[in-house]
Amino acid sequence: MRQVLFLDYDGVLHRGDAYVTPDGVVSSAPGTIELFEFAPVLLELLEPYPHIEICLSTDWCFRFGFERARDALPLAGLRQRVTGATYEAEFVDAALWPTLQRGAQILRYVRRHGIVSWLAADDRRDGVHGYYDRLVHCQTEAGLGDRAVIELFQSRLAERFGGTPHI
Repeated sequence: MRQVLFLDYDGVLHRGDAYVTPDGVVSSAPGTIELFEFAPVLLELLEPYPHIEICLSTDWCFRFGFERARDALPLAGLRQRVTGATYEAEFVDAALWPTLQRGAQILRYVRRHGIVSWLAADDRRDGVHGYYDRLVHCQTEAGLGDRAVIELFQSRLAERFGGTPHI
């Protein structure tokens, strides 16, 4: 049985939303020098759970394509876990995709692939009604830099995928 973490980037792996400038992709959060500043935190959180796959639920896949989005992850230990993305061009109208709530995007993937064991890390919670126990909700300006969110993440990982939380 697949164990899947649906992962957003902006507001989770770095503070703020990302946007494209002539110099590349940057964060909107003041003082954020580096994108993916919290990637090491996620890698550590997932370390006790080697079977968890990552499915990208980030807008980066729609904007830049799956491979570029996956390859933007700075740590090989995270990139190696990525097995897919909620945005699958062959199954959805590209004009419709940006209008779907994030929860709806995730649930479409869950149903299409028969995923039973899953969790989502996101700064959005639109469309996850009835599934809040499967969401690690981050504050956009804090991401995984918030100790309370890290503790919730540890607890949800243990609940969904077994093991003892490492708080």
